[in-house]
This record gives sequence, C-alpha cells and structure tokens, in this order.
Amino acid sequence: MQVKEIMTQDPACCTADEGLQSIAKMMVDNDCGCIPIVDDMDSKRPIGTITDRDICCRTVAEGQNPLDMTAGDVMSSDVVTVTPDTSVADLCNLMEQNQIRRIAVIDDAGRCCGMVAQADIAINADTSKTAEVVQEVSRAAGV
Repeated sequence: MQVKEIMTQDPACCTADEGLQSIAKMMVDNDCGCIPIVDDMDSKRPIGTITDRDICCRTVAEGQNPLDMTAGDVMSSDVVTVTPDTSVADLCNLMEQNQIRRIAVIDDAGRCCGMVAQADIAINADTSKTAEVVQEVSRAAGV
C-alpha cells in the first residue's frame, strides 16, 4: 500500500504570517488538527506545521495572547515529508523514528499535496501496524 491510497489530498495550508485565530478556524472548517505551513501559497513548499496542541501549549499555557500571534511564532519547523509513492510501511517507520503523528506529502515539485495522520493509518492499515505506530510515536523521548 502506498501513501497516495490513504492520504488526505489537497490539505488546507497557510503561510507563517497567518494569525492563530484564522488557523484555528481553518482546523475547525477542515476537521483537522494540523495545518502545513508553506513558504507561499503559490509554491506551497512546506516549511513547518502547526497543530492545535502547538496553539494551546505554546500560547495559552505560556500566558500569551493567541490573537496577537502568527503561525511563525509557534510552528514546528522540522518538517518530515513523504511522496505519494512512499510505502505505508516506510511512512510508519518515519513516524516512529521522528515521534510524529502527522506527515506532509509533497509532489515532484515539492508542493504540499497531502497529509497523513495516525488516524489514516488506523483506518487503512492492519491493527498490528497501527498499534506499533501509536506505541512508538507515543514513547517518551530517550526511552
């Protein structure tokens, strides 16, 4: 099985200067917990990701006002990507190695064309692989 068979195609994306309130609305409108941050909306090359957890933990929990902040203030800039032709097994290994729950999918031009989340694996992969990914991604760093 390949990533293209399980990915969410054409995900909502934004740039680093997008306000957090707008991003939170994007998450609600698209029923997702992660938005890829791209260099610009034309090239759509991923430069980071922002999750609902990033917004909560890096703003609200720190006493910051999320209405005054942008994606660039709280995004994770270490982007792991795969291509649509990557095997789901390789995708799972990357998720485990990097302890991440979502991976951006890029096309031949480097444009963000999809996203894969743990839920996509749970819905489409066998239960033993799903259990392995969840366990390894959830493992504390250094364990």
